[in-house]
Amino acid sequence: MSHLLILAAEEKENPLIPPIPELVIGLLAFVIVFGFLAWKLLPNINKVLEQRREAIEGGIEKAEAAQTEAQSVLEQYKAQLAEARHEAARLRQEAQEQGATLIAEMRAEGQRQRDEIVAAGHTQIEADRKAAAQSLRQDVGTLATDLAGKLVGESLEDHARQSRVIDRFLSELEEKAEAAR
Repeated sequence: MSHLLILAAEEKENPLIPPIPELVIGLLAFVIVFGFLAWKLLPNINKVLEQRREAIEGGIEKAEAAQTEAQSVLEQYKAQLAEARHEAARLRQEAQEQGATLIAEMRAEGQRQRDEIVAAGHTQIEADRKAAAQSLRQDVGTLATDLAGKLVGESLEDHARQSRVIDRFLSELEEKAEAAR
């Protein structure tokens, strides 16, 4: 029983509350360790945290600078693209104008060549008509002289007389043809 008495006497003390000397020694040890850690580790921790903060802020600044530069490059590319489109439109317009000018020149050249061909044809036709008229005049004159000689019964071989008769005959024919028109 004595053993139980000793336990009963000890039970009066609260097992959750440590004895005062242990509490003082534990508290003193905690303060020493905390002070040592605060003195040695806290500056290093603060230094690492400051470096991290600077790195993050520097990264943000770099990202903002990169974004600003990217925006600037994008604006330059847009300006170059707009300029290239403008240049392409100008070249297209210029090509259309040159094409229209070339077509107009080709039409004018074709018209000029056609006019030359038509004029040359008219000249040739006129020359052929005159040659045919001259040939016909001679043939008609010869036939008329032969016929007149047969009708009259005498020869009309005199060249001057023959020319006068032919000219007079053809003149009368032309007058009749003009009067009929």
